[in-house]
Amino acid sequence: MPIPDYQTLMLPVLTVAAEGETRAPVVADRVADLFGLSSDEREEMMSNGKQRLLHNRVHWAKFYMSKAGLIASPKRGVFTASEAGKALLATRPKKIDVETLKGYPAFRDFYGAASAIEGQAGLTHPAPGAVTPEEQIDAAQNVLVSALRDELLGRIMQQSPSFFERVIVDLLVAMGYGGSHENAARRLGRSGDGGIDGIIDEDRLGLDRIYVQAKRYADGNVVGRPEIQGFVGSLVGLGAGKGVFVTTSSFSRQANEYAAGLQQRVILMDGQRLTELMIEFGVGVRLTRMVEVKRLDEDFFDEDR
Repeated sequence: MPIPDYQTLMLPVLTVAAEGETRAPVVADRVADLFGLSSDEREEMMSNGKQRLLHNRVHWAKFYMSKAGLIASPKRGVFTASEAGKALLATRPKKIDVETLKGYPAFRDFYGAASAIEGQAGLTHPAPGAVTPEEQIDAAQNVLVSALRDELLGRIMQQSPSFFERVIVDLLVAMGYGGSHENAARRLGRSGDGGIDGIIDEDRLGLDRIYVQAKRYADGNVVGRPEIQGFVGSLVGLGAGKGVFVTTSSFSRQANEYAAGLQQRVILMDGQRLTELMIEFGVGVRLTRMVEVKRLDEDFFDEDR
């Protein structure tokens, strides 16, 4: 039989997750048994040849349900049904799909933020002619990037504080700061100055320096103005004029307004900006597929050229 789509897999994936902590490969095997998939179907690869199709669909079923709060991930690579997920199963639903998830505010927020075109977030099948093929590609790309940002933040939060410092080193070096990774790593995380987590050269010659503060905060733990004032006080004490305050969460409106009015150049990098830059500069991510869109070359067919 054909491998079920990711929405069809949502109910069985949640059902297995409600039994206790589990992993995606285990769930994929259980699902394959449930649907009676053959050995060939279990091993069928995606068109890019880099992942099993069944595993990919289990992943997306799990991811979308996690955005609705039905799936929780207590540690790396492990997930289970949340209390909300168990409550949904207690109602004995015949199926779980995107429409079901829209009943949860957290998923509606994610769905709206990920949609480049209203209703065309790659989660539903658009009506014929509703959007152009290129618009569908753009909408799907937005969903993939949004999902990747969430996965990056989730994985960073599961790692150690020293790993978070290494992420910042890798990113700043990838962006052209610090000269070399070795030099940047030697400075960042080892400055020893109060209120400063690290120092990195702005250019390869070390003509100017940027001071860094890194706070690995959980989502919802907003960085306020007092934390930025403390960081600026440290900069003033060092006679420094440039700083970057990085957090995995977000900054309050007062913190942003305060930083914008400073004489010193202080950049606030929240979790969303951090992951956007990681994706842009290839830090912690890898390319799995590239889609080329070609158009007719009108100049080629111009006989008067």
